[in-house]
Amino acid sequence: MSLSLDDVKRIARLSRIAVTDDELAATQTQLNRIFGLIEEMRAVDTTGIEPMSHAQDVVLRLRDDAATAPNRREAFQAVAPAVEDGLYLVPKVIE
Repeated sequence: MSLSLDDVKRIARLSRIAVTDDELAATQTQLNRIFGLIEEMRAVDTTGIEPMSHAQDVVLRLRDDAATAPNRREAFQAVAPAVEDGLYLVPKVIE
């Protein structure tokens, strides 16, 4: 896939990037190189290869899923202006 100068102008306009006429040719070359690299990667046969979540074999250390902060719900609701059935009541804004 090769981009024309009109394609580069359109992409720049859609992405709200100011590209001068002097920069158009360089930008076109860079984008075409990127698309060329993508074409090369798509040509590689990857059948039978399991997808990876990371390029290296990284294992995260896991910790127990335990609450560490104290439950202060009652203290917060005690100072709230209006509470009903454990829920904060707020005034209606939109009718």
